[in-house]
Amino acid sequence: MKINRLAISALLLPLTAQSADITLSEINARLEKLEQELHQSRTQLAKAEQKIEIAEQRALAAENNAAKIQAAQQSDIALSNTPAFSKETLSGERTELKFGGYARTGILTGKKGTTSTVGPSMTPAGSTGGSVGRLGNEADTYVTADISYLHQYENDSRLRYYMKIAEWDKTYNTDSSFNGQMNLRQAFVEMSDMPEFTGPFQKATLWAGKREDRDNFDIHWLDSDMMNLVGTGAGIYDVNFWGDLKTNLGVYGRNFNDIKSMENVEYNNMTGADNTFIQNYTLSVNNRLGPWQWMVNGLFSKDNDLRINYGLATDKAASSGVNTMLGYHGESFYGLGSGSSKTVLLYGKGLGAEVRGPGSDGYLIEDAWTVKFASYGITPLSDKFSWAPLLVAQSSHNRYLNNDSYNWITFNSRFIQEINQNFALQYETSYQYMDIDPQGFNGNKSVNGSYAKLTFAPTFKMQNVTDFFERPEIRFFVTYMNWNKALDNYSTTDTMGSAGYNSGGIFVFGAQLETWF
Repeated sequence: MKINRLAISALLLPLTAQSADITLSEINARLEKLEQELHQSRTQLAKAEQKIEIAEQRALAAENNAAKIQAAQQSDIALSNTPAFSKETLSGERTELKFGGYARTGILTGKKGTTSTVGPSMTPAGSTGGSVGRLGNEADTYVTADISYLHQYENDSRLRYYMKIAEWDKTYNTDSSFNGQMNLRQAFVEMSDMPEFTGPFQKATLWAGKREDRDNFDIHWLDSDMMNLVGTGAGIYDVNFWGDLKTNLGVYGRNFNDIKSMENVEYNNMTGADNTFIQNYTLSVNNRLGPWQWMVNGLFSKDNDLRINYGLATDKAASSGVNTMLGYHGESFYGLGSGSSKTVLLYGKGLGAEVRGPGSDGYLIEDAWTVKFASYGITPLSDKFSWAPLLVAQSSHNRYLNNDSYNWITFNSRFIQEINQNFALQYETSYQYMDIDPQGFNGNKSVNGSYAKLTFAPTFKMQNVTDFFERPEIRFFVTYMNWNKALDNYSTTDTMGSAGYNSGGIFVFGAQLETWF
């Protein structure tokens, strides 16, 4: 039995060894095959990565080419098609050109198919800033074309050149060359972010040229300036002497109307232009701290005291003056709700007694003084209604002649009601009371009385119809005006008292476009 087991084991031993050899061979073959497939996969992966890299390079090149083409197109494109373009040089310099503007134009007539000259300043108080509102009360055409060129240099300093051309026309004619008044309103340069400006001047902006001061502001729908400092000069904005206080320093030059003197005639002959002899200079210091603004202006005009004002008496015009403004720019509706508000208190003496526009009136006498208060707010009453009330009051004495007086107060309120996203209804009411005694200046007579206006204006907009500053607007309107009969006697050359514009109530209606961008 033992011998048989040995024999069987001897017979099976070669078979087992052979099976082991076959298994190892198969395993080696499979390993070699796997190595070949792995190598092939690596090769294919490398080729795929190469293709992806080539594709990415081609995409990047395509983007660069598209950017170059776009930059080339933008540098040559007409402003009438594209309002702005910008490009950057290889050195990092950046250039931008912007085109903007403002326009209003419309028609206005009465029930007889004709009107006199109307407008926001149509009352006797209008000549001293007493506007009554422009909605449903304007038919003139006023347009501006604004060009702004900006350039950032390699050292990060910035240049801004700005120019504004304007035309004003009181006719309906499309050819305004005979009746329009075209003028250059602004042409100035600003320099900022200059590396050598350090300390208080690090964030300051240097400027020179003909301009409207950057920090001017008004009540647009009343067409009344709260501060309008303009002229030709030079200055610097945003000097930071202390904390968050920012100070603007500037000097503005303007010219007053000519006077009757040989010196004036000879000077005009030399310059070849009228209204150049009497020159006025306004030195302005304007401070801003948070919502508060405090401005002080000193005025000097060397030869203006040669001017004589005539009326019931005669007085010489002033040759110097001063005015000041304290303003508050609120970011809410007087703290009562969302919206905004602005409030100013102004005082001026001598040439500074025209407080809304320092240096704009050369007939003010040395004893002239003016106090003015103005405030307006804007607030949403609901999702469909917005409201903007305002109050402006002024008292001016010894303005052009001793003992004259110009006192008035204006209330105005405008509502906007949304009908849908492109259509709204506007409602405006204005009331003004005036007590004016010009002492015969310019032949005007003493009057007192009130004026009232109601306007209803269906209005079309592109969007945000309850926003008071959203434009463009196309508005259709009907306006009712009335005033005391005494106001008809103020002047023989103004609107009140002219044909068809006597007290007792009148209706006017029309349409107007207004836009800005």
